[in-house]
Amino acid sequence: MAHLSVMIFRTVLMYIMVFAVMRIMGKREIGQLSIFDLVISIMVAEIAVLVLEDSKRPLYDGIVPMLTLLLIQIGIAVLSLRYRKLRLWFDGKPSVIIRDGNIDQEEMKKQRYNMDDLLMQLRSQKVDSVGDVEFAVLETSGQLSVFPKEKSGAPKGDAKEMRRREAPFSSVVSKVRYEPLPLPLIVDGKVEDNNLKQIGKTRFWLKNQIQAKGVGDFKDIFFCSIDHKGKLYIIPKKIK
Repeated sequence: MAHLSVMIFRTVLMYIMVFAVMRIMGKREIGQLSIFDLVISIMVAEIAVLVLEDSKRPLYDGIVPMLTLLLIQIGIAVLSLRYRKLRLWFDGKPSVIIRDGNIDQEEMKKQRYNMDDLLMQLRSQKVDSVGDVEFAVLETSGQLSVFPKEKSGAPKGDAKEMRRREAPFSSVVSKVRYEPLPLPLIVDGKVEDNNLKQIGKTRFWLKNQIQAKGVGDFKDIFFCSIDHKGKLYIIPKKIK
């Protein structure tokens, strides 16, 4: 009876520990975890199992490693918020699998992503033909983001209005069109110069664009991106 009580106590304690660790790690769904987060999650679960399997093992043999992994995860997460290069190193970068209905076979081979996986994810998003896809991006979580081609037959007036709105950005549309979108241009006040080069623009151009939106300097922007239509999306920093 005493042994049973100990096992119940240890099981409940490990459940609370694992739940607390996973809760502190964040609210992302399992399918959206980065590789780093997934490794941490698996290790936490394995540590809990080891403690439960051997009732003679001290509880701190499980609690200390769990807390250590939690501190590592929090530390990396905090650093990743400040340093985008570190975040990309841990999480990786999205990959464009389909461009204008054409499959990038080299990229699929590089990501070890086969046609069955591709077709399954296209079907899950109700896309039955690769030719109907403007571009598809394989996210770092393994999920495929699909952007269907625009359907023809829109009213002429709407088409003219759309062209009028997109005219100021027409020179960058073709260059941005097939990048993993939205393409970040400013992250936490720092300009992504490599992304600017991809669209053939300079910091001077970018500064003119943000000033037209009422923002004076790069450091005043929390996030700025550009979509495949050349439209800028700006989130200013909150004033403390």
